Formats: sequence, C-alpha cells, structure tokens
Amino acid sequence: MLFGDTLADIDAATGYRGPTACKAAQITYRQLDYWARTGLVEPSVRGAKGSGSQRLYSFRDILVLKVVKRLLDTGVSLQQIRQAITHLKERGVEDLAQITLMSDGASVYECTSADEVIDLVQGGQGVFGIAVGRVWREIEGSLATLPSERAETESTVDELAERRAAKRASNA
Repeated sequence: MLFGDTLADIDAATGYRGPTACKAAQITYRQLDYWARTGLVEPSVRGAKGSGSQRLYSFRDILVLKVVKRLLDTGVSLQQIRQAITHLKERGVEDLAQITLMSDGASVYECTSADEVIDLVQGGQGVFGIAVGRVWREIEGSLATLPSERAETESTVDELAERRAAKRASNA
C-alpha cells in the first residue's frame, strides 16, 4: 500500500552502530563513512568524536540510508539525491512514512497522495517509485535481529583508547 498505512513509533534514544546500519540499509561501510563525512546522512544519535569512537545511527537515519541506496541503484545522480535528502531532512518521521518518492532518473519527486503519483505517470515519461513506508517496514524487520544500544551507554573514554590500555596492561 503506497499511502495511509500507519507505522510503529520509534525510540529516539536507541542507536545502531555503523556495521549494523550498513547491514540494515544494504550498503558498504565505505559508503556509510563517506556519506557521514560529506554530510549526506549523518548519525543523529551520536556522531564520531575522534579515533575509536562509535557513531550511532537512529532508525530514521537508516531509513534515509536505504532510500539513498535505492535511488543510487536506479541511476539517480548523487547530486540529485543530496537535494532530495536535504528536503527529506526537513520533514518529521511521520511525514516520511507517508510519502512515495518518484523519479524519472534525472529528478526526484515527492508524492503524498495517489493523485500526485497518477499525475507524474501520466506525463508519459518512465518513472519508478519508492514507498518510504514499505522501506520503513523492511528496516524494522532487518533491525529486529541486529544489535542496538542506548545513547546513554557512551563511555567517556573511547574504545580504541580502552583497547590500547588493556593491551599495555597485558604486556606488562
């Protein structure tokens, strides 16, 4: 169903580490890192704070990562995707779940009703659609079996420093 389906609430304090986000969004860690460094999709639960710290991505972040991946897979340019994602970042999660993204391969359009989809398709050009609500459910299913953590669990010492200290202690 493209429109009108309600989706479960999400916990804003729950985050997913990079490898988990990659698995759920079906992207490489290299893509995830590049998109975070260039500001396309940055982790909203916890950003990287130096060597060894772990980024934590929210459910919404992973949803956007998967949408970016789908758009790339269909041939939309990264520049067009950046513009579309900038627009999507301005919307709330509830709104995201109710939209369908359509593209003709050059531009990305947001459709919030079945009438808008029909108008686009009747233009005579080939288009494809991404029902964000359906992607939402796919991510929910993927993340159900993957580890998460609460934002409050962040230690004051980064993990790399802790590992180095432990190694020095065991070698002494």
